[in-house]
Amino acid sequence: MRLILLGPPGAGKGTQAKVLIDSYGIPQLSTGDILRSAIAAKTPMGLAAKEVMDRGDLVSDEIVNGIVSERLDQDDCKAGFVLDGFPRTIPQAEALDEMLTDKGMQLDAVIEITADADVLVGRIAKRAKESGVARGDDNEEVLRNRLSVYREQTAPLVEFYRGKGLLKSVDGMQPVDDVTAAIRRAVHN
Repeated sequence: MRLILLGPPGAGKGTQAKVLIDSYGIPQLSTGDILRSAIAAKTPMGLAAKEVMDRGDLVSDEIVNGIVSERLDQDDCKAGFVLDGFPRTIPQAEALDEMLTDKGMQLDAVIEITADADVLVGRIAKRAKESGVARGDDNEEVLRNRLSVYREQTAPLVEFYRGKGLLKSVDGMQPVDDVTAAIRRAVHN
């Protein structure tokens, strides 16, 4: 099972990724985690990323793509994976298509978890209040900016994957178990 999870911040991608990896015994590939692992393992791409980050610069698509490619070569990805946070842009999606083709792999589905922006802002505020710990990105202004960035940069992926016949949209406003069931149905149809 090779999946991509798309959706705005707070839509439940992390929660659903955990269910999927537990159900299918496949790894969740988060670009932040992959980047940190590649740096720790001192892979060629990890060393390149560290050099860029040590200068305070953003890691280029070329390096991110290389790190994802290295990660896809690891044994635990042979049975599948859940990509979360990658790709974020059309160029990254095109690079992913190319690397999967080169590795003899293909995506099974791209799951878009849809959610209403105002409900997401309320969810994040509630999460911060209940936990008693406010993350730096758990305030309304920052979240609304993150939602705007998502719409501008990542939302075009929805049309990209719809055009490939891979997109499955799931209503993320349902209770968690209902979202999980809807994802399972979408993946197996």
